Order: sequence, then structure tokens, then C-alpha cells
Amino acid sequence: MSRIRSVATAAQSATHSAVSAVDRRAFLATTGAVSLSAGIGYALRPATSHAAPSGPAPVALSRQAPAAPLAPYRGGTTLGAVATPRGTSGYRRLGDGPAWGRVVRGDLAAARRGREARRTPLAAFVQFTDLHLVDVQHPLRYEYLRAQTASAWRPQEALSVQGAVALVERVNALRGAPATGSPLHCVVTTGDNTDNNSRSELDWFLKTMSGGRINPNTGDPRRYEGVQDSGLKLYWHPDGDLRDSDKALGFPRVEGFLEAALREVNSPGLGLPWYSTVGNHDALPGGCWGPGDAYFSEFAVGGQKLMSLDESRGAALWKAVKKGRDPKGVHFKELLKGEARRMRSVTPDESRAPFTPAEYVAAHLDPAYKGHGPAGHGYTQENLDAGTQYYAFRISDDVLGISLDSTDPGGHYEGSLGTAQMEWLERRLKENEAQDGGGSYVVVFSHHTSRTMRNLRQDPGRPREGRHGGDEIVALLARHRSVLAWVNGHSHKNDITAHRTPRGSLWEISTASHIDFPQLARVVELSDNHDGTISLFTTLIESSAPHRTDYADLSQTGLAALYRELSFNAPGAKPALDGDPGDRNTELVIKKG
Repeated sequence: MSRIRSVATAAQSATHSAVSAVDRRAFLATTGAVSLSAGIGYALRPATSHAAPSGPAPVALSRQAPAAPLAPYRGGTTLGAVATPRGTSGYRRLGDGPAWGRVVRGDLAAARRGREARRTPLAAFVQFTDLHLVDVQHPLRYEYLRAQTASAWRPQEALSVQGAVALVERVNALRGAPATGSPLHCVVTTGDNTDNNSRSELDWFLKTMSGGRINPNTGDPRRYEGVQDSGLKLYWHPDGDLRDSDKALGFPRVEGFLEAALREVNSPGLGLPWYSTVGNHDALPGGCWGPGDAYFSEFAVGGQKLMSLDESRGAALWKAVKKGRDPKGVHFKELLKGEARRMRSVTPDESRAPFTPAEYVAAHLDPAYKGHGPAGHGYTQENLDAGTQYYAFRISDDVLGISLDSTDPGGHYEGSLGTAQMEWLERRLKENEAQDGGGSYVVVFSHHTSRTMRNLRQDPGRPREGRHGGDEIVALLARHRSVLAWVNGHSHKNDITAHRTPRGSLWEISTASHIDFPQLARVVELSDNHDGTISLFTTLIESSAPHRTDYADLSQTGLAALYRELSFNAPGAKPALDGDPGDRNTELVIKKG
């Protein structure tokens, strides 16, 4: 039985010390940090806990983040160098390329002279988003829709764990915050941590973040059973002689690739506290089907996998998904049943079972995944009891973080918020601003962007509750001058938007994924300029893997480098996901509330 299957029971006994009677400012002064539960008082966060995750064997790699410098720096960020393709056509190798500069944006407030000498750091954190740790052998995957959408199957997907661990290593090597040199306070994920809503993937994600040994393989422990040795030309066969569609484009033959991809991976875990936000791929099978369907649950752990499909049927299925016409997966279920004769036998595996929202929270509460903390990574026993996946937490003494659940409980890849969560969000903002001195500055986190929160269908579990989209959320956040930024992902693209409303303004910071090229994460820093403005610095970072690849190097690091190169060359990959210069490394200026 997998660890994920048992954590719900373990989490029921977890306790969190309530300190609602403790004066907030005195508490912050003595501990330096708190974690706010989902509307039920405060919960202590052990700020000094450096406990390593339990496991069958220790991890040799160090995960202690280096001490922060006293000055800004560029090395190890895209301010220093960026992976850049060589050549102009065909399969292109990557190498070291020119850095991206920092762009000052004064859309919401003027950048005043002399602010560099006046500014005081308020907080600094790292955003991970859309890691998409993929069980590439999972029976419910719809790789056969590759002809309809590039996101159905990517040549690099078998190396998602190695790539994510290299990103953890990059963060651990950062010398604090690049723009100010201040210490980094935490890492925040903004959803789609997993790809198939699979318990195996959830285990891989939690070990990647908190440290441990990861076996990125399900099914037969001795061999690979996915599409890349199927003999179908639709997929890249790295180990074989088959002239598949990718090799026709110049993809290399890499002897031993699949065996290496399934080899154990060691993660040092983050040397910082980290917090988790849920995305549609974490909440829904396939990222779009309604959860809780017994047929899909049984199919996920079973012994059949569909690897090819008539193109016309694939086009019809993808159209239904894209338009949101089949949220419960009725058409998908009928298709699978009708294609039973074309399916291939694979080894059944219970660890591929979907996890519920409660199991997602319970897994985060499992002490085995605590890593550098905090316990629960934002989630608390109160979340488990209330059936919620949103919470508030302390980023620093001056900055409050709020993590939202923007997923659609009924099934759809786009999002929204229910009325209960919207009301909770407004209460948290009002309570914060009612505190002495006007409370803390606020950064809000979600998976979906304002533009992709337009699915307003009712929650099947709360049929009388309304749903609220991106425009409403922007209006609510802008009414509260303490809110400086809304940080999210989902779109897999760097995009920074200045929102100005009649009642106020804020920055929306959307960051590219770590599965599609350019595979980035983002450091965000907040500084008081002491001239009536706040500066938010955003700096993009790549993983620690070298830009150049060596096909003979099938080590963990070599595979992480290949992960990046394959993602650049993936057929159908969108070339502009890195965004414009003003969406990358920036200084975003905003008036103080």
C-alpha cells in the first residue's frame, strides 16, 4: 500500500496549537512567522524546525541554502545567462545565451529617482508553478490526442522528476534574493504540481519538495510500459531504430534513455519553508474530468492502456474537452469502452489511483513530507475538517500570503471561486487591514489567472452556491489597498498585467511552467521605497542543469539538462511562453495603500 493511501488516517491525529488569544505582534516578535488556518484562528509554525523527512535511506545531497549576501547579484539567474538554441532550423541544441535585463514598469506608479538608496526589503519568495510531475505510464493519459494538442504528450515528460529536482537544487544554491540581497523567506507552488491526479505523482512531488528518494516508475518495476516503446510512429522512441515522427524532425537516438528515466532520483529537498497551492491537474483526473467517478478510478489502477486513436475520434474528444462540454467525462468514458480491443496490457498498480481533495491535504500534513516545514505546508487540520484547500500564511513580518483554491469541483480545466471562498477572502483582507497600523501588505496566490477564471458553472456539491470569475476577483482585490500582487500560473506563460480599477490597483504576475520550455521559476521581492511606493522585483531562474547536453550522460543532472533541450524542440511547443521583456525580469512599482 502506498504512503499516500494511508496518510488520511495519520493526518486525523495531527494537532496544531491554537494561539488566537496571543497578541499577534508579540507572537510575531518571538517566532518570526505564523500560518493562518482557513478562517479558524491561528496555528503555530515551527520557525526553527529543520527536521529532515523520514525515509528508508538518507539523502546525501545538501539542502541548506547558502547565506544571503548584502548586495544584489546576477549569477544563477536569467540576469546572468539564459538557455539559447544554436542554429536556425531542425532539432536545435542549447547553449549559454545572452541574459535578460531588468525592465522597470511604472504602469501603476512612477519610479522615483533615488529609491535604490532608500529602499528597505519587506519579503522575498520563490514561485514554482506547473511542475506537472508525470507518471508517463498512467492508463488514463490521453497521449493519442497529440495530433490535436501538444500538451497531450511531450517528448520530455519522462524526465519531469529529474527536472524538478534540478530546480530545487537551483533554489538551494541562490545567495538570497537577487535584486536586494535579502534572505529568501519561502517557496510557494501555484498548482499543477502533479499531472494525472495520481497518488504516485503526489508522493513524487512531496519528496521532490521536502527531500527523499523517488522511484519515478509505476507498473512493472523491471521495465517501461508506455507509449515510447509502443512501435507507434506518433511518439519518440529514444532507444529504438524506429523512424518515428520525432526522429524525422531530428530527435536523437539516446541508448538507455527509458531505463535511465525510471531510475531512482535523489532530491535534497528545499532548504526553505514551502507552501502549496492546488491546481486543476491536482484536483481532477486528466486535469479536466469531474472527480469521484468509479470507472475512471478503476481504469487508473487497471491493466489496460489506450495508446492510439483514429484521428477523427481524437478531434471530437479534444473539441469536447476544449469547449468544456464534457466535464463529467461521459464522452471520454464511452470512448474508452468502445476502444477496449485496441488497448494494450500493462501492469496494474494501486499507486496510480486518483487522490481526493482530503487526501491531498492529508498528504501534506504527513510528517514524512515535512522537510524544512512548515507542518502541512500551509494546510492545517482545520482545512481537513472543513473540506477546504485555501488558507492564509505569514511570508514575513510585513507580508501576508493568501493561497486560494481556484479549481472547478465539477470538472473543467478553467477555474473560479465559490461564494464561500470569496466571502472568506474578503473577511481575511478586512481583518488584516483592521489591525494596528493598517495590517500587513498582501500577496495572493492561485493556480488560475484572471483570464482563465471564467468557468462559472455550479459546484455539484454546493448547487446553491454562486461562482465568481477573474474580473470579480480583480475588483475585490483592488478594493483592498494592502493587496500588492496576485501571483499565479496555469497559462504556462510569463505575463505580468497591471490592473487599475476605480477603487484601486494591483499587479498580476503569471509565470511560465516547468514542463514546457523555457522551464522557469520566479523570485519575487517586495521593497518599501520610502517615497510612497513599493517595488516588486521579479527575477526568473532556470534549473541547475547545464544548458548544454551530452547524450552519453544519463546521470540525474544529465537527464535534467536533456529535459530542457527536449522541451525546446517538442513539436507544437509555443515559442513565446517566455513572454515579452516586461513580463520577465522586472521592477514593478505600485503606490502604498
